[in-house]
Amino acid sequence: MALIFGAENYRVMELEQVFYDLANSSPTAVLIEKEAPFRKLEIPVALIDAQNLRHVLAGTVALRPTTSELLSSILERTNLNIIDARIVRIENGIYFSEFDVMTTQGRQTIDCRTSDALALVQRQRVSAPILCADSLLV
Repeated sequence: MALIFGAENYRVMELEQVFYDLANSSPTAVLIEKEAPFRKLEIPVALIDAQNLRHVLAGTVALRPTTSELLSSILERTNLNIIDARIVRIENGIYFSEFDVMTTQGRQTIDCRTSDALALVQRQRVSAPILCADSLLV
């Protein structure tokens, strides 16, 4: 299913796995399209972010809150809901993302790192969709 924001089509994705290949300089978060043709997107992330995403996928909670756990808790306690997270573009090998939050003033778009967007939507009580610009999928 394609969704349209502005002039761009977006595809619904799912965080499939996070892995570290010793041949590469950083870990990789792998997203897969939820519907055919099931294209994948591999996004390099920092080691600490990869560890956080692995905890998210495993459903584990740290002894002390991680940044994404803390922000997720703040959003929940203030009744703010993440509507979606979008991977919008890539520039010089860096992926740019944003997420939308529904507030009392209406929908607000917040720029963020892709790893943070992935962690936040996964940590919500009701998971928000991860959307990826169709132009990023090959």
